[in-house]
Amino acid sequence: MIRDLVEFLARALVEEPDSVRVEEVTENGDVVIEVSVAPDDLGRVIGKGGRVANAIRAVAKAAGARNERRVSVEFLED
Repeated sequence: MIRDLVEFLARALVEEPDSVRVEEVTENGDVVIEVSVAPDDLGRVIGKGGRVANAIRAVAKAAGARNERRVSVEFLED
């Protein structure tokens, strides 16, 4: 559910939505969402001063709080 939400948000922001890859990894009981985008789209997902990335993280954390799980989002370059 959280993975799908982050993928939806990332695809809406980028120029190449087909290049977006989102993986959900569990580490020590916490959920880590890894988002990979095309090199040209990395700036769009991070935003000026990291504002967009922080907004995506906030939404993911709120969704995780519903299920009492800690969630973090990492942005990777393809």
